[in-house]
Amino acid sequence: MTETGPAVVAGLPPVADRKAAMPFIMLTVLIDMAAIGLIVPVLPSIVGGFTGSTTDQALWYGVISTAFGFANFFGAPVLGALSDRYGRRPVLLLGFCGLAVTFFATALATALWMLIVARLIGGAMQANAAVCNAYVADITPPELRAKRFGMLGAMFGVGFIVGPVVGGLLGAVNLRLPFFVAGSLSLLNLLYGYFVLPESLALEQRRPFSLRSASPFKALATLAKLGDVGPLVAVVAFSVLAQYVLFTSWVLYTTFKFGWGPLENGWSLAAVGVVSVIVQGFLLGPMLQRFSAQKLVVWGLVSATAANLLYGLATQGWMMYATIFINVLGFTVSASIQSLISGAADASTQGRTLGAVASLNSLMAVVAPMIGAPLLGLVSHLPTGDWRIGAPFYFCALLQAVSLILAARHFRRQRSAGE
Repeated sequence: MTETGPAVVAGLPPVADRKAAMPFIMLTVLIDMAAIGLIVPVLPSIVGGFTGSTTDQALWYGVISTAFGFANFFGAPVLGALSDRYGRRPVLLLGFCGLAVTFFATALATALWMLIVARLIGGAMQANAAVCNAYVADITPPELRAKRFGMLGAMFGVGFIVGPVVGGLLGAVNLRLPFFVAGSLSLLNLLYGYFVLPESLALEQRRPFSLRSASPFKALATLAKLGDVGPLVAVVAFSVLAQYVLFTSWVLYTTFKFGWGPLENGWSLAAVGVVSVIVQGFLLGPMLQRFSAQKLVVWGLVSATAANLLYGLATQGWMMYATIFINVLGFTVSASIQSLISGAADASTQGRTLGAVASLNSLMAVVAPMIGAPLLGLVSHLPTGDWRIGAPFYFCALLQAVSLILAARHFRRQRSAGE
């Protein structure tokens, strides 16, 4: 792959005359997340079609969820480093191809091993979240990044409003239909990226690619030494692990505890998307004018800890919705931490740095099903409504509390050093 001009890569159409801007990447993220959101309410049911009990369903759903995260753990830092070398656009196009393959292969799968292989391929080829964040960092001054990351997070939320609801409706017709639609959306994103999306990384800001430095272990070690934000790596790890345990447990938990199906789960996940859009798209900017990113991280982790406890203790479905809408500050944590980490990296290493964050997220995505699925398996035999079915969420609350302690101590040390 050779460079042929500003923001142009051989084999890709010349769109260098189009200036990179937020609307381009926001539309990319919206289509991407709508595609991913489509499959969330129905994937556990697809897995259940190949198993004979709820315990086996929880176990194999955990294995399949782990497969994607395992492949992405090794793939994300490599793709992030490649985006520092060749630009964001070609790596995003590769990610869209990976998602399309994953969705269509899942729709056509006739055995569990096919689902696992499809997720492995998709995880290895897909680093869209990290590259999109690097794209935003390319076109945004450091002082505005938290707000811009929030805008990007809002697009994730919109995708999760549209995707799960439509996925639940389509899944009620045919469980495999959402996967065909999701694959088609990924192909639409591929065409949009190929013909419309401009490159954001200037030639003078690119840096050579080194496979050794792009290994996930090297990337994480470098991230831990980055500026004065190294201790935040542990905060990210515990907080993201809690989010992934919640994410991988949500559908089966609500099924076991409230008897929900794909449609009810689709609406509940859409509610998460609505709050995410409101907070990150409209409230985060004004919040950052009044409070520092550090304060939002701390109070957001307080809110997330309480929310996970309430999810686990909920005795009726409406309580899940109430907790989602109460947990406003919890939706500010990711963008705030990401802005602090991005601000510590220079322009030529944004892809590598945010790729390392994505790799850490993927590692937590590998670990999460190993924890959430067994916890659900242990309580799956309990009667509907039993408080003990909330075991995965109690564990999430513990993780968020640990993140809160680590973040508060780190920021306190920073203040003391500054004084």
